[in-house]
Amino acid sequence: MPLSLSFVVPVYNRPDELRELLSSMTRLEGSIPFEVVVVDDGSKPGCDEVMREFPGMNIHYYYKENTGPGDSRNYGMKRASGNYFIILDSDCLLSAHYLLAVEESLNAEYVDCFGGPDAAHSNFNLRQKAISFVMTSFWTTGGIRGNKRKLKPYEPRSFNMGMSKKAFEISGGFGNLHPGEDPELVQRLWDLGFKTKYIERALVYHKRRITWSSYARQIYKFGLARSILNVKKPKYASWVFWLPIFVVLLGLTSLILGLLGCFNMLYFVLAYAIFLAFTGMLNLKSFRALFMIPFVFAIQSIAYAIGFIRGWFYLSVLHCDPHKKFPQMFRK
Repeated sequence: MPLSLSFVVPVYNRPDELRELLSSMTRLEGSIPFEVVVVDDGSKPGCDEVMREFPGMNIHYYYKENTGPGDSRNYGMKRASGNYFIILDSDCLLSAHYLLAVEESLNAEYVDCFGGPDAAHSNFNLRQKAISFVMTSFWTTGGIRGNKRKLKPYEPRSFNMGMSKKAFEISGGFGNLHPGEDPELVQRLWDLGFKTKYIERALVYHKRRITWSSYARQIYKFGLARSILNVKKPKYASWVFWLPIFVVLLGLTSLILGLLGCFNMLYFVLAYAIFLAFTGMLNLKSFRALFMIPFVFAIQSIAYAIGFIRGWFYLSVLHCDPHKKFPQMFRK
């Protein structure tokens, strides 16, 4: 059966971002037909006026009460007419060759679920670029998240995820864990016998319009979600999820030893921070990144470590029920 694609995009109070995403879709290369299913998750006001700016695009707009991104993605997939769904966040832009890359990859090796990389567009501000670098670089968490140079099996992420209609109908789609609904779904797909893969050229530019405090809270929840997943699906737990905790412990230990007059470990930590800072500066072509990259990496490592250790202690040591101990992590 030939591929027919449905882009499924949940949006909440971000009409400008949705406009930018739809605009990027007008420049897509490739011949595969597609529709766009926009699920407005209770925006006030709604984003329906944005649709009128793209009269030549096959867009279906649905407005519903706010129930969260996972449920909104399921809502959209139930109403999509394609046989393959591509799920995107509204704060993403598509590279021009995205559609062509997906078509060529699935025709060469069909799988029922795929993901692709994210990067920072040249028009993004420095904070967005620095966060993107730290979240995707192999020298930070790129290997943990999974990609071509993977340290673990690749788990597609919901800001750039493809899934067949068959996989959605059999799995039931996203669960109620948030954040963490994307790896949880992928692990269920693996249990059902579906395969995933990484399409390197299926690139999105992920804007991540967040403040430093909201970034720290988001990463804390990522760590907490991973500890919940490790309890629910222990066979997919991996040592790589402990790497940020190891980084934090290494940093704290080096500081303590430095205060006691032993500087060898501190020199090692500083050397790594300098290496990371210069790598980021060269990558982003900004002198200011020299100071911002270590700051972002510290926020990410510490916030994730706190969330992960807190979840591990309550769930794996005290054996608490995750739904009762962390009800804020589960959408009703």
